[in-house]
Amino acid sequence: MKFPISQHIAGIHPPPITEVRGWLAGANPELPLIDLCQAIPDYPPPGELTDYLAQVMLDPLTSRYSIDEGLPEVREAICTGYRDLYGACVNPAQLCLTVGASQALWLAMVTLCRAGDEVVVQLPAYFDHPMALEMLGIRCVYAPFEEATGGLPSAAAISGLITERTRAILLVTPSNPTGAVIPPETVRELYQLAARRNVALVLDETYNSFITGGIRPHDLFQDPDWSDHFVQIASFGKTFALTGYRAGMLAASEQFIRHALKAQDTMAVCQPRITQHAVKYGFEHLGGWVARNRVMMERRHEVFRAEFEEGGNPFRLAASGPFFGWVRHPVAGGTGREVAKRLVEESGLLLLPGEVFGPGMEQYLRLAFGNIREEAIPEAVARFRAFRVD
Repeated sequence: MKFPISQHIAGIHPPPITEVRGWLAGANPELPLIDLCQAIPDYPPPGELTDYLAQVMLDPLTSRYSIDEGLPEVREAICTGYRDLYGACVNPAQLCLTVGASQALWLAMVTLCRAGDEVVVQLPAYFDHPMALEMLGIRCVYAPFEEATGGLPSAAAISGLITERTRAILLVTPSNPTGAVIPPETVRELYQLAARRNVALVLDETYNSFITGGIRPHDLFQDPDWSDHFVQIASFGKTFALTGYRAGMLAASEQFIRHALKAQDTMAVCQPRITQHAVKYGFEHLGGWVARNRVMMERRHEVFRAEFEEGGNPFRLAASGPFFGWVRHPVAGGTGREVAKRLVEESGLLLLPGEVFGPGMEQYLRLAFGNIREEAIPEAVARFRAFRVD
């Protein structure tokens, strides 16, 4: 390659999943790999959905563009589903269907910010968020991680980080990577802070279908004026086991969506029609299936936590939820990368190092429970217990 690459993007770290999977070349071939790396369901979508989509594919319209924001009937089905999940006051004009939650984040940030602006991001941060902000020239201002609270955000701490250049507070709930769920009262407090300081509260709620007990994530959508200071990033890929379909969404005010569509048209034009039909079917027919999978993921989490927290384990669970465990590793002075690489090579455990989730996170590792069946959990924990700390 003889032509120059932008020095700006050259300075951004490669995608963590790609980096970590590159370590597999050094894995112990005698140990079957236990994959705790990527947060994807290990189960397929239900047969009734795939049968339905096989029929949808016969319609010539399925191969065509839809309108940029998505088919009206799909957005209406989501509004109906949100009335059940959130008690929501949402209309289809406040929704834009996107190519995954990652594109929804980009739409939100390019609509809110320009280069040089600031966004307050809670540590540990989902790695795609700081990467996107850095590419856009937006400064991440990190709210500190407090292990004693499981990484839950503090409105007081975040308030002290807001400046005249701040455009948004960006949070993930349930958290990727810790699994912690921000309590509804804290979400309300953060929304009120955003309103007072005239910034946006942006919540990435990719895992909102996996909150223990199926409780309501928050009540912001019940406020008729919710969109004055609230923007939601959503994904249905985990909910309906459609991660490869890239089923995301942006929810915001009608005015915000109109501006975001300018970027949508230049990025993706629209979410694929087949994905939209899958999402509509999911909201209309798969509520019980989703609930059963949530219970299954809760069970995996409970079993893993019970096994992991028994005495004799040099690793410590700092925070967790039905999809993730956030673990403090035992190697004093060692980085997460060093420990994670050893775990691949010596123990056949694939997971992510803490430092990809933000500065100061070198003592941690992220475990994802999506790929591990309940019967494999004791073996996985046994490998952690057998790790040589020296």
